[in-house]
Amino acid sequence: MVYILLIIGFVCLVKGADFFVSGSSAIARYFSIPTFVIGLTIVAFGTSLPEAAVSVTAALKGANGIAVGNVIGSNMFNLLIVLGASALIKACPVSRDTLKFEYPLSIIAAVAVALMCIGKGSNALVLSRIDGVILLCIFVFFIFWTVKGVLMTKNQLAYEGETDDSAEPAMSPAKGAVYTVIGIAGIIIGGDVVVDSATEIAAAFGVDETLIGLTIVAMGTSLPELVTSVVAAFKGETDIAVGNVIGSNLFNLLFVLGISTAIHPIHTTMYSVFDCMILIAVSLIIFIPLARKKELTRGWGILLLILYALYLAYIIMRTM
Repeated sequence: MVYILLIIGFVCLVKGADFFVSGSSAIARYFSIPTFVIGLTIVAFGTSLPEAAVSVTAALKGANGIAVGNVIGSNMFNLLIVLGASALIKACPVSRDTLKFEYPLSIIAAVAVALMCIGKGSNALVLSRIDGVILLCIFVFFIFWTVKGVLMTKNQLAYEGETDDSAEPAMSPAKGAVYTVIGIAGIIIGGDVVVDSATEIAAAFGVDETLIGLTIVAMGTSLPELVTSVVAAFKGETDIAVGNVIGSNLFNLLFVLGISTAIHPIHTTMYSVFDCMILIAVSLIIFIPLARKKELTRGWGILLLILYALYLAYIIMRTM
């Protein structure tokens, strides 16, 4: 029964995020908020809502292993499985701006989290509320800088006489409000069910919470990113795949972990620090083909999938 509840929780999370994005986007369009702002905020935030719901709920319930493991595991899944699968379908290019700003910032964020954990000494591996506030401040800077860059691009296009008429017709504000409320309810209920079910499974098998967070929970909450990137790759819109992954990873490290820690301090272990270091190493490895050829080829896609299999084997073996 607990496994059925876990699946139901994931469904509530994914569908809740989908309803939230649709409803809130409709309301935003009704108030004439530009489409690009919606994409940078509501849609980007929506795909990371499952991770946010799970990590915040886990932090409040003291399931610290799930809270941290979910974020690190989701980022590893995004980099190795989502990017790997997308590149396997079709080579994935990356923009120069992403290589100059977003990608390095994602690595810096991972380094900051690792330093925050070990900076207080080996006897006090904890992410404090202050650490959470710092991560949230970096997140605000990231959003500000990104919006500023898009505004400059949009103004340049307007100056050159180009416009964006690709926005989908919006649903009515009333329907949008209903969708938003249903989405929020689904996210909250789903997050609670997933944390409770994952914790029960971990206890039943004597498995460490961190392992559950790094694997089952991380995979489940990363479904929106996986679906978005793979579908984009099949449609030939491969530039979306890399941007989606990097943007999601930044949201996870800065917003999800930041808000979770700001609400309730999270005690971690050296395993979490090691996982964070592995995340940094993987990010640097992927940076090699992106910096050299500005894209991920099919060969690299296969390598990333193999690396994820090796990573899974490592985290499973260390708990045995």
